[in-house]
Amino acid sequence: MGWGLVGVVLVLGAASAVGTGLRVDAVRGGVVGEAAEKGVNTVVDVVVKAEGRVTDKGMVVVEGRAVWVGIDGGMRVRTPVVVLARQGGWRKVESGQRVRARGRLAAPERGELLGAVVLARGDPVLVEEAGTAQRAATKVRDALREAVRGLEPGARGVVPAMVLGDTAGIDPELKTEFERAGLVHCLVVSGANFSILVVVVLWTGRRAGLGNRVGAVLAGGVVLGFVLVVGTEPSVLRATVMGLIGLAAVCTGRERHGVPALAAAVIVLVLADPGLSRSYGFALSVTATSGLLLLAPRWRDRLADAGLSRRLAEATAVPLAAQAAVGPILVLLAGTVSLVAVPANVLAAPAIAVATVCGFLTAALAPFLPDLAALTVRPAGWAASWVITVARAFAAVPHGTIPWHQGLLGAVLLAVLTIAAAVAVRHRALRRLTAAALAGLALAALTLRLTASPWPPTDWRLVACDVGQGDALVLHAAPGQAVIVDAGPDPALIDRCLSRLSVRAVPLLLITHPHADHLAGLSGITRSRPLTTLVRTPLIPATPQLRALHTAGLLPAAPRLPTPGTLRKSGKGEVQVTEAAAGERLRIGELELEVLAPRRGRAVPEGAGGTEINNASLVLVARWDGLTALLGGDLEEEGQRALRGLVPKVDVLKVPHHGSARQEPAFLTEGRPRAALISVGRDNDYGHPSERLLRMLHGIRVYRTDQHGDIAVTTPNGGIEIVTHS
Repeated sequence: MGWGLVGVVLVLGAASAVGTGLRVDAVRGGVVGEAAEKGVNTVVDVVVKAEGRVTDKGMVVVEGRAVWVGIDGGMRVRTPVVVLARQGGWRKVESGQRVRARGRLAAPERGELLGAVVLARGDPVLVEEAGTAQRAATKVRDALREAVRGLEPGARGVVPAMVLGDTAGIDPELKTEFERAGLVHCLVVSGANFSILVVVVLWTGRRAGLGNRVGAVLAGGVVLGFVLVVGTEPSVLRATVMGLIGLAAVCTGRERHGVPALAAAVIVLVLADPGLSRSYGFALSVTATSGLLLLAPRWRDRLADAGLSRRLAEATAVPLAAQAAVGPILVLLAGTVSLVAVPANVLAAPAIAVATVCGFLTAALAPFLPDLAALTVRPAGWAASWVITVARAFAAVPHGTIPWHQGLLGAVLLAVLTIAAAVAVRHRALRRLTAAALAGLALAALTLRLTASPWPPTDWRLVACDVGQGDALVLHAAPGQAVIVDAGPDPALIDRCLSRLSVRAVPLLLITHPHADHLAGLSGITRSRPLTTLVRTPLIPATPQLRALHTAGLLPAAPRLPTPGTLRKSGKGEVQVTEAAAGERLRIGELELEVLAPRRGRAVPEGAGGTEINNASLVLVARWDGLTALLGGDLEEEGQRALRGLVPKVDVLKVPHHGSARQEPAFLTEGRPRAALISVGRDNDYGHPSERLLRMLHGIRVYRTDQHGDIAVTTPNGGIEIVTHS
């Protein structure tokens, strides 16, 4: 029997290896893959897999399947691709549509199981509408969005996210609060949605006297419809396959076993799509489910034996088991450990169930009975509001997340400590020893916190805010006032950084160039502090640079955007919009700014590539008494070479373009900086900062926001000192 099992495992392993190899070869070695390696410009017909999502660079990413490519007179293909495009019509494509894209094929990075990345030029051309089922799914999504319009703003975005994974209506600051509270899983479709749906359908079937088999068949049909509406995220695929296996067991009268069902789901999905094997979302979903199956029942029973009521024991054991299972993977992703996730989930769990069930009911009714849907959406809104309250309360807990060693070592260490803690609580003597050790660690952490350098340092001059993959620099001008260079990609992150620095007014904001990772956070700056003047680069047309002001509510919607020098009313006073070019100087309080680039000249046309826009960046030299800093925007090699011989002696360099490889060594070292600051997001998709860039900075102290958090430059006793805050 044992050898038979080994044989089955070996056969499955061999089949998996062969199947994966054939799939990879078919994807990468086909016509599309070969054209991508050569960078061919062509036309591609793509069947859209899911609605497009907007990146922090303001681009739209659309996943799909290439079905025709215009090479050698045109040929049919069947290859997964991703379309990368400027927003335009690509933001409006719908699942199931066949659209035609014109552009360049590029080879995918980082090992994705894709034939190509299609760098699209222009809007898509609709070739064929989606099928009837997919159009119906789109109608359900649109009807739910309409049904939630009457809810309060927070719930208006959270309910569609809980039900369908539609996060378009969620404020970025609120999403950040959900992440900090350990509740971000509520905003994506997961196995929890699936489980709630199946339980409700089976319970209804039993109450109606339909029996287990009929109820299971109905549940299977509802689940397939649910997947059609919400899409094929990794967690949804895993939960769907596992659930259908379980439902098949119900239909055949066999007892359902959770672990075999999960194992079967993983095998089926990875064989069908080998790309899932490297998906963090899929890994988190599988490990969370494993924790619920293997750990939660035992921990629930032990908590109940210790005196907790059965319901409270289960409510505590479920999030605790899920958190213990996914903790090592989360450390690989974020390098932090949450201390508030379990209590936040315990308090939010009842409301999550109510919001999900009522949201499902609303989604089913809204396309046909909108008046009735307006009634069922109310309880969903109330429940979502409670979840929002919990998220905000726990996000505000000081040190609710603690930094942890990021990488494999940190993940292994957390896994070992979790296992050790689980073993320790089972024995009285070990419980006491563990409690004493934890008390000692807490005391040590408190001592370190009390003796650590205060934040912000009293004499800070320049702070690089940790805003993820983007730029946001705060330059001290006067008590309570700061000049800001770029706003980062996330309003919540820049607002939080400014609040920590006690910045109450912003007399001057400079946007180096109009990419979303430098200006999308603008509303976070103006949320609670007045902005007087906005300065932009003269080489970019006004439209793309000032569109963010409309989003932030600083400028009213108008057929024509304001020209430089025009004043427009906002809710917080007047904002002056102007330009600055090479040779100009600006003085605000104790701060002087000199513009090194760009020189006035021919404007970069709208629709230009990223390199052209990056090379139009404002490049600044900031001076205080005793400190000089070079701020390079996203300048690339060509723009950096144009400034050769013009860079003054500086103390600090803000490395251009988040540490990309496209750097001119002479530009980085000409000013002989003593320290270099890199504003970069953790685990970003661009490989920033590059090893080539780090080699160029050899001999210079390098500080990175992904590793050090907020970075402050101070000037004690005539020197410079770097203070970090994570």
